[in-house]
Amino acid sequence: MSTPSVENVTSPTTGRAIPNQFLIYTDEGVIFQSYSSVIAFRDHAGHVTLDRDKWDYSTTTGKYRNLFLHEKKADTERKIADGTYDLDDLN
Repeated sequence: MSTPSVENVTSPTTGRAIPNQFLIYTDEGVIFQSYSSVIAFRDHAGHVTLDRDKWDYSTTTGKYRNLFLHEKKADTERKIADGTYDLDDLN
């Protein structure tokens, strides 16, 4: 098992690192973390699990969650409702 690597989310407009927004690459997939909370996990097959309490924590978290998932909040809500995305305790 390799050591996870961590990088800041980068702004799509400026290319600069966004403070307190992280991508953590593991052997199993990629974790999106906002501040000290895990928000989402995407495995290598593309399956997404969102933290049931934190996935929609704030406007800022939502902005970078949308970037991580490549979709808008309404798409995420639909995928939760139809079972495409799982909700679990990731923290």
